[in-house]
Amino acid sequence: MKTETYSISGMTCASCSRAVERVTGKLPGVREAVVNLATERLSITYDEDALSHEMIIAAVDKAGYGAKELVESKTVTIPVSGMTCASCVRAIEKGVAKLDGVLEASVNLATEKAQFVYNPEKVRLSQIKQKIRDLGYEPRDIEVSQRQDADADRKALEIKGMWRRFMISAGFSIPLLYVAMGPMIPWLAWPVPVWMNPMNYPLVYALICLVLVLPVLWSGRRFYSVGFKALVHRAPNMDSLIATGTGAAMLYSLYSVFMISQGDFRSVNHLYFETAGVIITLIQLGKTLEAVSKGQTSEAIKKLMGLTPKTAIVLHDGIQAEIPVEEVEAGDILLVRPGEKIAVDGIVLSGDSSIDESMLTGESMPVEKKQGDSVTGASLNKTGSLTYKATRVGQDTTLSQIIRLVEQAQGSKAPIARMADVISGYFVPVVIGIAFLAATAWLLSGESVVFSLSIFIAILVIACPCALGLATPTAIMVGSGKGAELGVLVKSGEALETAHKIDTVVFDKTGTLTKGEPEVTDIVSFEGFEQGQVLQLAASAEFGSEHPLGGAIVRKAESSSLPLLPVTGFQAIPGHGISASVDGKDILFGNEKLMRLNGIETASFQSQAESLAAQGKTPMFLAVNGKPSGLVAAADVLKTSSFQAVKRLKEMGIHVVMITGDHWKTAEAVAREAGIDHVLAEVLPGAKADEIRKLQAEKRIVAMVGDGINDAPALAQSDVGIAIGSGTDVAMASADIVLMKSEITDVVSAIRLSRATIRNIKQNLFWAFFYNLVGIPVAAGLLYIFGGPLLNPVFAAAAMSLSSVSVVTNALSLKAFKP
Repeated sequence: MKTETYSISGMTCASCSRAVERVTGKLPGVREAVVNLATERLSITYDEDALSHEMIIAAVDKAGYGAKELVESKTVTIPVSGMTCASCVRAIEKGVAKLDGVLEASVNLATEKAQFVYNPEKVRLSQIKQKIRDLGYEPRDIEVSQRQDADADRKALEIKGMWRRFMISAGFSIPLLYVAMGPMIPWLAWPVPVWMNPMNYPLVYALICLVLVLPVLWSGRRFYSVGFKALVHRAPNMDSLIATGTGAAMLYSLYSVFMISQGDFRSVNHLYFETAGVIITLIQLGKTLEAVSKGQTSEAIKKLMGLTPKTAIVLHDGIQAEIPVEEVEAGDILLVRPGEKIAVDGIVLSGDSSIDESMLTGESMPVEKKQGDSVTGASLNKTGSLTYKATRVGQDTTLSQIIRLVEQAQGSKAPIARMADVISGYFVPVVIGIAFLAATAWLLSGESVVFSLSIFIAILVIACPCALGLATPTAIMVGSGKGAELGVLVKSGEALETAHKIDTVVFDKTGTLTKGEPEVTDIVSFEGFEQGQVLQLAASAEFGSEHPLGGAIVRKAESSSLPLLPVTGFQAIPGHGISASVDGKDILFGNEKLMRLNGIETASFQSQAESLAAQGKTPMFLAVNGKPSGLVAAADVLKTSSFQAVKRLKEMGIHVVMITGDHWKTAEAVAREAGIDHVLAEVLPGAKADEIRKLQAEKRIVAMVGDGINDAPALAQSDVGIAIGSGTDVAMASADIVLMKSEITDVVSAIRLSRATIRNIKQNLFWAFFYNLVGIPVAAGLLYIFGGPLLNPVFAAAAMSLSSVSVVTNALSLKAFKP
C-alpha cells in the first residue's frame, strides 16, 4: 500500500470534497481517500499494482476538479557564471535534468540564474552543483526556498487574483445596480439620464444593463465552468447552486430583452441582470474573505518554518566556512556563536552555553549545554560558543518532524467530520429539488413567473454547504497549530477529538511522574559519625561503581563540595553492594543482606530503614571497620509538577491511575505523594497494555502517559497515547500526542485544548445547520405566506457569503486558547 498527497483545485464547498472522495474512493485498489477542504488536499492510500498516479489525476479531472501530486520537493535558484549563449542554457538544462530526482530544470540567460525543482531524497544539491561544473560552468551562492514557501506564494497569488476579480465585478455591478434601481425607487432621487430611463427607452435600458453585467459574468466565469461540469458528472456543489440560480436569472432576462425588442415593453419589469451581477459580486467578496481567513489557520506552520536558520558555519581542517543549511550533512562539525541559531540537530563536542529552546518546546528558561549534550536545530544560542557534530539534517531534524506532524494533523479528518460529509453529499441535490418544488408550487398557486423565479434563485443562493465543509477542518487546523505553539503536538484530528472524551488517565511512574533517576533523600549517622562523613565515605566507595544509586550518592557528595577520599581494594558484590578500603578504613556499603553476610548487627539500623522503605525510598547500610555507621536513602523523586497535574485532572472529573513495575510499598508511597488513589504495581512492561485493556473493558476512555520507549505497547493500546519526551523518534511513532516540554501539566493542556476545539467544531456545525434550516424556508417564502417579507436573492447571497466567513472566524478564535 502506498499513501500519496495531492493538491486539489476547484473545490468550493463540502459537496466538492465529498465528490472527490467518492470518485477516488471507487478507483481499483484504493483503501482510503480523505479530502480536507480547508487545506485543499487529497490523501489517498492505494495498491500501486492496481492503480497509477495518472489514473488518480484523470478521475479527479473527470469529476470537474484539478489534481497535482505534492512531491516533497525543493526549489533552488543557482546563479551560474560562464554562460554566453542559448546553447549554454540548453546544455545546462539537458545535463542537470538527466540526474535522477531532478523534476524541473530552467535556465535564464539574461539573469544568469538556473532554477531547479528536485527531490532531496534522490539527489543532493551538491550533485546538481557538481554537474554544472562538469558541464563547464561555475555555480555561485544559492537562493533556496522549500515547497511550503512556494505553496504559500501560490496561495498569496491566488488571493490576489480573487481580489482582482472581485474589484472588476464590483466595478461593473455597482453602476449596474445604480442604473437598474434608480428609476425603480423614486424616493431615492438617484439622477438617471432620460435616455437610460426604462419607461422612456426600455430597449436602450435593457441593453445597457446587459453590457454592464457581461464583465461581471466573465469575472465569475469559474462558477459556471465548475458548477455545470459538476452537474454533468452528477456531483453538484456550491458552484452548481450559484450557476443554476444566476443562470436562470440571466436566461429569463435575455428572453425579456428579446420580448422588448419585439415591442412588449412590459417585459422591462422582468429583467434580473442586476440580481445576477450583485449575487456574483457578493459571493466573490465572501469567498475572498474566506480565503484570507483560511490563510490565517496555518500560521503555526509558517511560524515553525520561519525558525529555520538559512546558513551554518562548518569547520573543515580548522577552517570556517559559511554554507547554506541545506548543504549540511550528518557528521559535519559545526560552530555556533552567541546570538546565532543552532543550524541542525547535533551533539556538543566542546564549549559551554545556555540554549533558548522556547521556540520548539514553549519552555521559557534557557537550558545549559555542555560536552555530550544534544542540541536542537532552530534553537537560539544565548551565551558561549559551541562546536557540535551534526546528527540529523534536512527532513530528519526535530523541527522538520514537528512541521510534518502539524501538517499531518491539520490535513487529517476527525470522526465528527464524517457526519458533515455524509450530509453535504446529499445537501446540494436536495436543495435543487426544494428550489424546483417551491418555485413550481408558487407558480401553481397563481403567482407570476417573476415571483417564482425569485423564490427559485433565493433558495439556490442562500443554501451554502461551504459552512458545513469548513466547520471541522478549520477548527482542527487552528487547534493543532495552537498546540504546536504550546509544545503539545497532536498527530491527528482523530486524536484531537478523542482526547475530549478521556475519563481516565494512566501515568507511568518512572520518568513520567518521577524524574527518572534516583536522588539522595536522607542521610542518617550513628554515634561517632556525622552526616557529612557518612556521605563522604559512601560516595568515595561508590566512585568506581556503575550502579545508578551509586551515581546518585557521588552526585550528592559533589554538590555538597565534599572531596572524595582515596580508595583501594574496591569489590562489587552482585545483589548485595560493595566493599572497599577508603582512606585506610574498611568499608561495606549495600543492603541488609550484605550486613548479615558479614556478621554486622543490624538491629540499630532497623527502625530507620523500615521507616525510609515505607516512604518508597531505598535504604543503603554503611559499616566502617565492622561497625554500623549510617544509612543513606535514595529515591526516584516526584517531579515538582506531578501533584499539580494530578490535582487539575481530578478537578476536571478525570480518574487518575499510576502504573509501575516497582513493588507495592514504593509505588504506594509515590502515588500518595502525587495524590493518586488507584495504583497498579509490580506490572511487567509487556503487561501494561493488558492493564489498559482491563480499564477499557470497564467502558473507560483511557489515555496512557509514558516516555514513548518502554511504554510503546501501552501507548498504542490506549485510546489516546501521550508521550513525555522532546520529540524522540520512538515517542512520535508510538503516541498520538507528544509533549515537547516533558512537562506533565501539559497533559491537562492537551485535554483542555481538545475540549476547546471540539466545542468550537460543535458551535460551527450548529450555526451551519441552523443557518440552512432557517434560511431555506425563509427563501422558499414561508414568512410571505403569513404576511411577512419575501427574501430578495441579493440578500440571500450576502447571507450565504457571511455564513462561511463567520465559521472560519469562529475557528480562528481558538488562537486565544490559554493552557
